[in-house]
Amino acid sequence: MQLKSCCIYSTGVLSILLLIAGISLVLSNVFPHILQSVVKKEVVLKNGTEAFEAWENPPAPVYMQFYFFNLTNPLEVVDGDRPAVLEIGPYTYREYRPMEQVDFQENGTKVSSVNTKTYIFQRDMSRGPESDLIRTVNIPAISVMEQFKDNFIFANLISSYMKSENEGLFTTRTVGELLWGYEDPLLKALKLLKPNLDDVFGLFYKTNASNDGEYVFFTGQQNYKDFARVDTWKGESKLDWWTSDECNMINGTNGAAFHPVITKNETLYMFSSDLCRSLYALYEEDVTVKGIPGYRFSPPSEVFANQTVNPANAGFCVPAGNCLGSGVLNVSPCKQGAPIVMSTPHFYQADEKYVQDVFGMRPKKEQHQTAIDINPLTGIIIQAAKRLQVNVFVEKMSSFSQTGNVRTVVLPVVYLNESVVIDDVSAAKLRKIIVEQSVVENIPFMLIGIAIIMGGIFMFLMCRQNVPESTTAERQPLLSS
Repeated sequence: MQLKSCCIYSTGVLSILLLIAGISLVLSNVFPHILQSVVKKEVVLKNGTEAFEAWENPPAPVYMQFYFFNLTNPLEVVDGDRPAVLEIGPYTYREYRPMEQVDFQENGTKVSSVNTKTYIFQRDMSRGPESDLIRTVNIPAISVMEQFKDNFIFANLISSYMKSENEGLFTTRTVGELLWGYEDPLLKALKLLKPNLDDVFGLFYKTNASNDGEYVFFTGQQNYKDFARVDTWKGESKLDWWTSDECNMINGTNGAAFHPVITKNETLYMFSSDLCRSLYALYEEDVTVKGIPGYRFSPPSEVFANQTVNPANAGFCVPAGNCLGSGVLNVSPCKQGAPIVMSTPHFYQADEKYVQDVFGMRPKKEQHQTAIDINPLTGIIIQAAKRLQVNVFVEKMSSFSQTGNVRTVVLPVVYLNESVVIDDVSAAKLRKIIVEQSVVENIPFMLIGIAIIMGGIFMFLMCRQNVPESTTAERQPLLSS
């Protein structure tokens, strides 16, 4: 009986101890911290690690889609009417983007590489062939006019040549020509005066099977938050296109990878050579992709707001003090002086003025927002869509009759959607990690559950131990009579 009582009381004591231990572990977050510490040490750009292999040669297929804006009323625009455009697309390319010329530096704390990108046309995922014709603004011509508009002699010579060649403010070219390049007659003529001038123009000329320069990244060996963060680009730690030190900073990663253990209150910084600037994204909502939980981050409207809304963006006004409205960015300083203006597709989050200036603009968050879905524990991108629009600043130039009475307008040319969804093999690996994470993080709750069960057993045994004694005491008088 004593042994039995000892076992019963031991069960009660053990249940209390397990309950205390479980609650203590829940409050102290010991197991999540242990798991996060392991992940922080493993997610490093180092030969032999899965993180390095995925960074060096991303396994998930990346697609680049182009949507062109075909101008439907060119003659009316020259006469001063509002431009009307019709979106045509997508024209889809499979993008291959391995890291090449990888070289570890400073005892493995940094790594240099170039990100070579190759685009292969996917006819089955496209609206039509690359030979489809698009009518749009004549970017080489308007760039030349912008450069010489204040030089009366050259302006007259260029204007006369354009008339003789029937060159105007707008042109019709194939999708392939507009993207990857064509020999422009005006540029070819100017090359006689400027031999170093490239007479081929394309929105993404020389970017296929090429790279945007050498990067040096931090590997994350010293600090997990430095994983894949850009240290220098093209040998420089800052830019020189903008008019303030803050705007010239190179912040964050290149947008292809992020550090592990991400929280909802973090600000994720990225550097985009396409935009010629750094930007940031904030947490928006929880998402699930292929059964994998993630946090969605997206750039808030303040990122592209003008200085009246966000004074920190004053440095993006070029020349200094010459500011456009919110939602658009004049990138001419980093585009050889061409009057290129970047924005989100259909001027999503931009001033309503830009939407109203062009008939055919229909901004929608779901279609035109840039969004990155990241698994918070590993920092792995499970889904992403980078969406940018290329526009041209068009205005009347009295020295060029080709501009007629055209309105001053930011005219859209094309927008791109660079998207990726985690591949099935990587998703399966990540789901396994999530299961392990769930098991480890739930150990304290398992202890609490066991404690409750053992407490119940203890109560049951105590009740059962007392019942026979009382029953026997009540029945003894009946037996003796």
